[in-house]
Amino acid sequence: MTETISIFIGLIVLLGSLLSLVTTLGLLRLPDIYCRSHAASKSATLGVLLVLLATLLYFWFADNYFSARVVLGIVFVFITGPVAGHLVTRAAYYSKVPLWKNSVQDDLKTKEKPKTVQEMKNS
Repeated sequence: MTETISIFIGLIVLLGSLLSLVTTLGLLRLPDIYCRSHAASKSATLGVLLVLLATLLYFWFADNYFSARVVLGIVFVFITGPVAGHLVTRAAYYSKVPLWKNSVQDDLKTKEKPKTVQEMKNS
């Protein structure tokens, strides 16, 4: 493996680590669950994907080894990360977790709320 490829892989790992740091700062600094979920689902997913990509590239160039497990990990994180963030935020909203006091707009306020299990049994 050449020095250029090693530096490139190191930069990818560094970028993934910085995105994970941004996620941590977002979780600590943002005011409510909705903003925090956005920070966690977007930048954390991209950070983990970059670290996994660097792992795949490292083993590909160092040992000429292709790992299907790492590729499956990339696909799994790519699909489940944003979906989990969306579902956590949706559950928080329907559980009536309050928005931040300075929130300007609530797009879901006028939408129909999903029925509870008890409401579905009664209808």
